[in-house]
Amino acid sequence: MKIRKQNYGSCNLIGKNVERLRKQQKLKQKDFIAQLQTEGLDINPTSYSKLEGQIRIATDKEVYTIAKVLDVPIEKLFD
Repeated sequence: MKIRKQNYGSCNLIGKNVERLRKQQKLKQKDFIAQLQTEGLDINPTSYSKLEGQIRIATDKEVYTIAKVLDVPIEKLFD
C-alpha cells in the first residue's frame, strides 16, 4: 500500500481512522470507494482521498456509509 505523501489536515476527526481500518481490512482505496458507491454514496476518488487526509469535512451520510461498509460501529471511526 502507498504511504501518505502529505500531512493530515484538521477538517474532520475520522480520516486517519478510516484509512487505518480500511488498510487493516486490506482494502484498496479504489475498491473501498466502489463499495461506498454501491451503498449509494456518490463520492469520487479525489474527494475520498481528501476525507482520509482530513483535508475536507465528512458529512453525516459519509460517516454512516463508511462505518456500514467497514462493518464497524460509527464510534469506532472516532477512536
